[in-house]
Amino acid sequence: MKPGLLEKVPWSDTITVYDKDNFTIYLQILDACADNASEEEMAHRILGIDPSIEPVRARKALRSHIGRAYWMVTTGYKELFAG
Repeated sequence: MKPGLLEKVPWSDTITVYDKDNFTIYLQILDACADNASEEEMAHRILGIDPSIEPVRARKALRSHIGRAYWMVTTGYKELFAG
């Protein structure tokens, strides 16, 4: 796994330090989802987990980050633009 990434995203109803530190990861995931990339490809290329060696860990970590990435674009973004 890439340095600084956790297997499970810390969840909060507000944007966290983890979110800010990994915003580009979320964008990469959203872009890959839009391109219909496979979970295996996203886990390997974006998170740095080899799904052929650690399939369960790769799936759990990716799904956790996908969930948070979607939260950021549906809810969390409001906090970024609050004045």
